[in-house]
Amino acid sequence: MIYRLVWENLKHRPVRTFLSAIFIGISVTLILTIVGLSRGVLDDVRERARGSGADIVIRPPMSTVLAFNGNIAHGEKVLALVRRQPHVAQATGTLIQSIGNFQSITGINLDEFNAMSGGFHYLEGGPFQSPDDLMVDESYADSKKLHAGDPLDLGNGKKWHICAVVEPGKLSQLIAQLKPLQEMYSATGDVSVIYVKADQPANIQGVLAALMELLDGYPIYTMEELANLISIDNVSLVKGFTQVVIGIAIIVGFLVVLLTMYTAVLERTREIGILKALGASPGYILGILMREAILLAVCGSLAGIVMTYGSQFLVHKFAPPFLRQAIVYDWWPKAAAISLIGAVLGAIYPGLKAARQDAIEALSYD
Repeated sequence: MIYRLVWENLKHRPVRTFLSAIFIGISVTLILTIVGLSRGVLDDVRERARGSGADIVIRPPMSTVLAFNGNIAHGEKVLALVRRQPHVAQATGTLIQSIGNFQSITGINLDEFNAMSGGFHYLEGGPFQSPDDLMVDESYADSKKLHAGDPLDLGNGKKWHICAVVEPGKLSQLIAQLKPLQEMYSATGDVSVIYVKADQPANIQGVLAALMELLDGYPIYTMEELANLISIDNVSLVKGFTQVVIGIAIIVGFLVVLLTMYTAVLERTREIGILKALGASPGYILGILMREAILLAVCGSLAGIVMTYGSQFLVHKFAPPFLRQAIVYDWWPKAAAISLIGAVLGAIYPGLKAARQDAIEALSYD
């Protein structure tokens, strides 16, 4: 009986119920979109690092997990030292050059990189032919409507020629030849990252130990260690931002339900008086309103999950190409629980107000 009463109360005011559920859903969508963007971008970085085929990664001194903070000075000399270490089968250096708007070009030695990674899969065009040739991956090409043979101006005064569109998943979205990129940005002999492949998997740890002794002060990781570091929990900026968004979502859910339930209590003063006159206890009245809030939170959570697919489409369609939104299924129950907490908190005051109403005063309310 009580559940039917809850349902009829919500159904009796369809517009307000619908809008309340949608606003709660927006807070759920906000959580799932931010977490999805964070995970999507970090998963993409991790996938591209693994796409190099390397076992060990050497980064510039003082660099962080997601920022390199400069190049390895005289990196090609360091690269030569690395190649002379026992059990190092292959080593190659890349130069990462920022071009603004969170985008960068990665310069590679194509023959060395192909030997380590297995090479690129060309969807259009082919390998570098001239110094101004640039490869772009499929996601970047789709977002910019580019094809092999097209010119590309990245805003730095340099005109590039797209020689190929390749499958994504290796290093970056924009790939140039190492030597021309070094000359263009006055970084001759420098590299940003050195990728190392051991002759056998069993020798990876031995090579890692030797390189850490040889290159004191350089961040050096196995690929698995680096991949584990690139996560929401290990990137403090992303983790903090996600926590702020979750806090905002709780506040939004709290305010929406507070307003909805408070208005409902005012509108249903006589109804509450009738229930109390019939013997309904304060706990019974409170239970009705709390159930209504929970039902709104459930409907809002379902709406929010559905709307997340819409936000994913909008990100893919209109956001910069480096942004990827993952569908974070493991966060569905978490986001629903967060919206439920906000809804319950928002329903407490209106529920207590309704439970404490005097039956006679409620019945005389006009």
